[in-house]
Amino acid sequence: MDLLAGTKVVSFNHFLVGPTGAQILGDLGADVIAVEPLGGAFQRNWAVGDQFVDGQSVNHLSTGRNKRSIALDLKAPAGHEVARKLVQGADVMMENFRPGTMEKLGLGYEDMAAINPGIIYASATGFGIDGPYRDRPGQDLLAQALSGLAARTGNADGPPTPVGPTVVDQHAAAFYALGILAALLGRRKSGRGRRVDVNLLSAALDIQFESLTCYLNGGRSETSRGPDNLAAWFSPAPYGVYATKDGHVALSMAPLELLSKALSLPGLAAIPEAEAFTRRQEIIDQVREAISTRRTADWLGVLEEHKVWHAEVQDYDAVMTDPQVLHNATIQTAEGATGAPISLVMHPVKYDGETPAMRLAPQLLGAQTREILAELGYGEDHIRKLESTDVVRSHGAETD
Repeated sequence: MDLLAGTKVVSFNHFLVGPTGAQILGDLGADVIAVEPLGGAFQRNWAVGDQFVDGQSVNHLSTGRNKRSIALDLKAPAGHEVARKLVQGADVMMENFRPGTMEKLGLGYEDMAAINPGIIYASATGFGIDGPYRDRPGQDLLAQALSGLAARTGNADGPPTPVGPTVVDQHAAAFYALGILAALLGRRKSGRGRRVDVNLLSAALDIQFESLTCYLNGGRSETSRGPDNLAAWFSPAPYGVYATKDGHVALSMAPLELLSKALSLPGLAAIPEAEAFTRRQEIIDQVREAISTRRTADWLGVLEEHKVWHAEVQDYDAVMTDPQVLHNATIQTAEGATGAPISLVMHPVKYDGETPAMRLAPQLLGAQTREILAELGYGEDHIRKLESTDVVRSHGAETD
């Protein structure tokens, strides 16, 4: 994919939101240079589920494709010089350290704009670059808690429930990349760079824009979370998940008259559609009892026949063999940087019918250090000196 070919991105990112945003740009063809400390960034050394593949963290595998790697000590004067040279020739600089960190390193926006007026300087933070929460640690679960997302997820009879996947990080990462793309497009017209800021708290609120807009304009419910089987506090019945004899099935927006025929529940047809919210407990009780009497496979056929919007609730084993997932080729297995096979969730957008390819598997730390330094004009002797003094680290390189 060459949509961003010729665009150079220097990524000083770690954890999840930053590396993910940079990976999106890499998928689209940008030359992304991932700058990491000599011991590797956080995501390289900590793995979801404690899972490593041939010594590689799955966090790194999830967010590291289509990037070149340089290991660099930013606190060393010579390392700082390398970082400045990288930014001087870049289109985009990305970072997601706590506010003030890059300024202390002499790599803040004002410093970088002075040496590269056209730079798009993009920051991802937990709560914003200023304000009362500026110095708080930002993390997905904390953003879910503060934003109301956890309080509004789960069953009314249970506790607040965080969404399992890191949805805030990933939503923020998408806007991180989107903001950069918008700034790049704007630079074509104005000729100037600019600062782009995204934060987890705002992203967590944006995820909830539908329910929050309802609440802000007077919408209320007796409970913060959906009663019984309903998916959300603002949902009319039957919108939710129901247990069958051997599994679960999700029912979406279904007209009650249609649902009454599919489930053989004539009483549902007598409830006006306008009362699907106010009489939702009555609807839930009837639907739940009916659905529990048959197996999932039986209901799938019946619901399909009656054109009721529905889906089987699938766990990952079933997702891996789902025919549409296979057709979309969203999940792919390829050879990783160590030679071991790695399975990844690929870029979710197609362009002219094609999904961006993995041009470069997630790389070993410092795999391109020498290559990148050479591009910056460093000679062999200088590179070896930087290696021997622990300013940079090159994978597989021998030093004196």
